[in-house]
Amino acid sequence: MNDFVALTENEIYERMVATILDHRLPPGTKLIEDRLANAFGVSRTRIRPVLVRLANEQIVTLTPNRGAAVAQPTQAEAREVFQVRRMIEPTLIECFIGRADAGDMNLLSKCIADEEAARADGDLRLAVRLSGDFHLHIASASNHQTLGRILRELVSRTSLILMSYSAKLSMHKAQPASCACQEHRALLDAIRLRDTREAGRLMRAHLDQLESQLLFTSSTTELPDLMAIFSTDAKPHTELSIV
Repeated sequence: MNDFVALTENEIYERMVATILDHRLPPGTKLIEDRLANAFGVSRTRIRPVLVRLANEQIVTLTPNRGAAVAQPTQAEAREVFQVRRMIEPTLIECFIGRADAGDMNLLSKCIADEEAARADGDLRLAVRLSGDFHLHIASASNHQTLGRILRELVSRTSLILMSYSAKLSMHKAQPASCACQEHRALLDAIRLRDTREAGRLMRAHLDQLESQLLFTSSTTELPDLMAIFSTDAKPHTELSIV
């Protein structure tokens, strides 16, 4: 008999979001309650509130008589996500610059270095997650709770958008596009100079560039085995940054 402590609903939520951010749970994946319950070692009643929470954040869709599935953003929704990110991230950077200390700067630098290392190793899935962590740390350290929560949702939805429409993913399977490391370095330089105007400009340009990489054509993706991904006997693949 296995000896383990049952996961909480929040831990299940974090595992599912982390897997989406890590590009291992692609858009359209059916999230069957029984299979998720077995994989996590909990009852179905523990799974349903998690799916509702994810649906409220537009990461999952809940359809009557069809159940839950990982959301598949439309082209219009993808454009809206980047539009809103361009609106709020310059404000988050301004708040971050007003509060950030050397430790925050070092953490951003580490995010960039780790992303570059992941790219050098050919682990582009990890590079995408680390790229998202760069943005999430700015939001977290900005201490703007409302915009921070909004950005966390948008980063998760951006991951779905990249899975659905990344030009690199369409050309090379399992290689989704991510933020360019050099753009993050330029942002960090402006942040260190406490130049809020330049940092805001660079952030908007950076998001423009990321959006420009999208290719709005349909593609098919092999759907994953939920048991293999979420089994409580398996070690979690990633740690998720919390905003």
